Amino acid sequence: MLTGGGDCPGLNAVIRAVVRASDAEGWDCVAVREGWRGLVEGLFEDLSPQRVSGILPRGGTIIGTSRTNPFKLDGGVEKVLQNFSDRGIDALVAIGGEDTLGVAARLFREHGFPVVGVPKTIDNDLSGTDYTFGFDTAVTIATEAIDRLHTTAESHNRVMVVEVMGRHAGWIAVMSGIAGGADVILIPEQPMTVEKACEELRRRHARGKSFSIVVVSEGYELSYESGESQLVAGEARATDQFGHVVLGGVGEALGREIEQRTGYETRVTVLGHVQRGGSPTPRDRVLATRFGLKAAELAHKGDFGKMAALRGDDIVAVPLDEATAELKLVTPEWYDVARAFFG
Repeated sequence: MLTGGGDCPGLNAVIRAVVRASDAEGWDCVAVREGWRGLVEGLFEDLSPQRVSGILPRGGTIIGTSRTNPFKLDGGVEKVLQNFSDRGIDALVAIGGEDTLGVAARLFREHGFPVVGVPKTIDNDLSGTDYTFGFDTAVTIATEAIDRLHTTAESHNRVMVVEVMGRHAGWIAVMSGIAGGADVILIPEQPMTVEKACEELRRRHARGKSFSIVVVSEGYELSYESGESQLVAGEARATDQFGHVVLGGVGEALGREIEQRTGYETRVTVLGHVQRGGSPTPRDRVLATRFGLKAAELAHKGDFGKMAALRGDDIVAVPLDEATAELKLVTPEWYDVARAFFG
């Protein structure tokens, strides 16, 4: 099995579940180190039940990860196929998000590669599953931060802007904002203008509230009544072979706009990678464990090209192509829940 893309809480729970389920069926497990890079370079490690003992509550991934895309490397796919064959592996469990599973889906589609997927991302943006593991932990961390910022915001009569992760999906912002009682939530899917956000804050202050909490997703484009918009991002890193820009910084830009337009003293907190670190919540531990057991079942049955997914309360198998076809974005109905408490 391999873990690819950004780390998140719950990865080790999946690894543990796959190893334990496979051992019970008489299968040996092998870790591919550092994501898809491990299959390109032939980085393998045997995994036994003893090796995975005690890792359930640990964050991160004990087998490492990377943002390697073998389709972007000269001869990368050929090396993946060759190393996989040379090691004598029967099936691969790929644990990751849109990029990692996109590679898995393409390998299955174009080469008949024996792979099954497990949906991992704090962004909760995979369309094939109701929830991804890692998301609940990120929302819990963000909500706790918002709760803490409430008290200091009220003490100093300030506007607190909280920037959260999520890339081009605003699920973390919406869910933590609702749970934390945010007064304005700005996400990529619902581009409320800066002017409208400031109007909501003025309306709140006019009702006698002297402080406010604004939650902004890192992928929100600063939008204006003039029709202009600006995505605050840097160029993609050389280590990211999927071409993603580096998001971050919109909180500072938004904070300056709010203070200049309203006159309210404004401070900014960027939660950053703290959202994806540390121990998983109980919900993520259970969900990751169930995903791991389903992935092991699919691999043992030879039911490849599928991904373990949560549908309602059930863990089911869905085609990898379906799961990676499009991003799952925040719906207008969910944003209306948040909007009901603005201002």
